[in-house]
Amino acid sequence: MRDLRIVFMGTPEFAVASLEALVAAGQNIVAVVTAPDREQGRGRKVMPSPVKASAVAHDIPVLQPTNLKSPEFLEELKSFEANLQVVVAFRMLPEVVWSMPKYGTFNLHASLLPQYRGAAPINWAIINGEKTTGVTTFFLKHEIDTGNIIMQEEEPISSDDNVGDLYERLMHKGAKLVVQTVAAIANDEVEPQPQKAAAELKSAPKIFKETCRINWAQNTSRVRDFIRGLSPYPAAWTEFDGTTCKIFEAELFEKNKSGSPGDISTDQKTYLAIACADGWLKITNLQKQGKKRLPIDEFLRGNKIESTKINDL
Repeated sequence: MRDLRIVFMGTPEFAVASLEALVAAGQNIVAVVTAPDREQGRGRKVMPSPVKASAVAHDIPVLQPTNLKSPEFLEELKSFEANLQVVVAFRMLPEVVWSMPKYGTFNLHASLLPQYRGAAPINWAIINGEKTTGVTTFFLKHEIDTGNIIMQEEEPISSDDNVGDLYERLMHKGAKLVVQTVAAIANDEVEPQPQKAAAELKSAPKIFKETCRINWAQNTSRVRDFIRGLSPYPAAWTEFDGTTCKIFEAELFEKNKSGSPGDISTDQKTYLAIACADGWLKITNLQKQGKKRLPIDEFLRGNKIESTKINDL
């Protein structure tokens, strides 16, 4: 069995599960690389990343470079004499970093590669109405998310899943896969395979605010998937009565009710429905700009809907 010395690289909560799983499995984590501390919240208090907090709790040395190519960082990284690097939800690495360890650098990606390469695979799988996704470990190479696959595991997507639900399941499933991958590398049992060619490759680009605007001219199923694929964060949004509202949950409403995309129907007490291309969606949970997130009945008690159509559709 190989004697592994592992450097773990990651920043958000998603990566913490993998780090904790490796520690629990008794793997030798000699250092952690994560993002610099940043201001967070309304008070703009400087806070460590979730991965740093986990590493400190386990007395693991932490590196927080601003420049991954700086000689100072590279020398410090080399000093730990790692022979394997594990990357979960971190920045793109320069070759000088990912090529450093003897047994390579592998990444955990929250999709079944080669599908959904990119920054937001969990969001786009739901937005596109997929029924299945999964997690993949693969060795890094020059082109992003294209390296040889080590292991994969599928995860079903239900019609009611949102990003929060799927994120949680893939975080823990991915952590188990990371532990299995490290064990296989330690036992020299990996046979990495090139990613298979696909007739259609679906990408998972970074999501921006304008990406999240709802297009009510699409079909109800497509709009509902879009809402689920952005809930709870960053959240799909629309405008009515001159105000931006984030939409977190929606259900199919009266399919036969007449209306054109963007039309609004409400009794001002219990329901708010918006027309799509082939029917209506009933909005069940939303948040007005600057206000709290509310179920629809509470929202309507404090907000009279004046519009009969979405603004600027």
